[in-house]
Amino acid sequence: MKRNRDFLFLMLGQSLANIGDVLYVVAVISFIFETTKSAAASAIVPFTITFAMFISSILTPILIGRVNLKKLLVGSQIGKTVILFGLSAFMMSGLALTNYYFVFFMIAGIALLDGCANPIRQTLIPYYVEKEHLIKANGIAETITQSIQIGTWFFGSLLLVVFSPNQLILLVAVLFVLSSFILALLKNVDHKAERQERMRDLITQGWQTIRVTPVLKTLAKMEFFEAIANSVWIAAILIVYVKQALNTQEQWWGFINSAFFIGLVLGSLLCVKFPRFLERNQYRFIMVGTVLNCFFTILFSLTSVPLIALLLSALIGVFGQLKNIPQQTIIQTSIPKEQLATVYTSFGTITTGTFGVGSLIMGLLSDYFGVRSVFAVSGGLLAVVFVIVFKNSRILKGSIHRG
Repeated sequence: MKRNRDFLFLMLGQSLANIGDVLYVVAVISFIFETTKSAAASAIVPFTITFAMFISSILTPILIGRVNLKKLLVGSQIGKTVILFGLSAFMMSGLALTNYYFVFFMIAGIALLDGCANPIRQTLIPYYVEKEHLIKANGIAETITQSIQIGTWFFGSLLLVVFSPNQLILLVAVLFVLSSFILALLKNVDHKAERQERMRDLITQGWQTIRVTPVLKTLAKMEFFEAIANSVWIAAILIVYVKQALNTQEQWWGFINSAFFIGLVLGSLLCVKFPRFLERNQYRFIMVGTVLNCFFTILFSLTSVPLIALLLSALIGVFGQLKNIPQQTIIQTSIPKEQLATVYTSFGTITTGTFGVGSLIMGLLSDYFGVRSVFAVSGGLLAVVFVIVFKNSRILKGSIHRG
């Protein structure tokens, strides 16, 4: 890939940031639990992060229309670094022990900035990578991201044996400093966003692009139903599943979760290894991936054998990724690069908002109808996604050929 220097810096800078994001969340959850002795209080941490990222995805277009993309990415990372040093100082002072609720405001601030950085990273890839290499580049990006998810959650808990939560946060702050420095080495991109004077126009710009672009409208519908379907994979539901449906011990939740992420990595590696084949068959992979994930999820709801559940989880990860990366490439090639950032923030709003509400709904359904029922519902929602893909085959195929 030409101009791979900038792609390398983007991946390295974001990888350090992603490692830091996981480690600081591990540290904060540990600190909140040690301070309050409440699992419910600890559970507020991921909720706070998701809610803040949802708000960020709504407000980010205001900045995208006015600030250089690279400066916005670097600025958000520097902002996260400053807040993290502030969090460390607050915890070191001892004030956090009696005023721990202020910690939630700080992690909300970090998540707001993180929600700004994510769509920009996705937007910058087409600027640094030629169109014919996008499948491979997206595969590499997803491989790195999911590998970090697998390894860092595991090692993060081990690091807490050696370091206190505050020491771990200081370590993350150092990673954030390095990330900021590396991202600052990126070349500026010629991003000429449409100038909008009114704040309302800036916020709705991505939505307007989706509304008038048939393929994006189709993908947005798919994203909506997929986000609800994917909300069954939260820890609260999986732990109940391994206890009640599999009748096994809690650690199987970790095994199933790890199998899923390993499947995501394998799917990403296949995209990196065979980019030309996937590029020629993007629609087929979207169609097949949707059908198989629907089928595997329904089987997952029915099985009582832990090893089969483990295998199904891995397969869902593999075929989910083989579907998602072509979808990602379609977004990047179906509209001008100048419109990508606002479109990605709109997709982020759909994902985070729907996932948050879906998690609550699935939790209630699990309580009333049993944990197996929610995975059956998830499979049904993926069947709806398949219908959307099938009914809009002409639009999806047309966009792929034009891209």
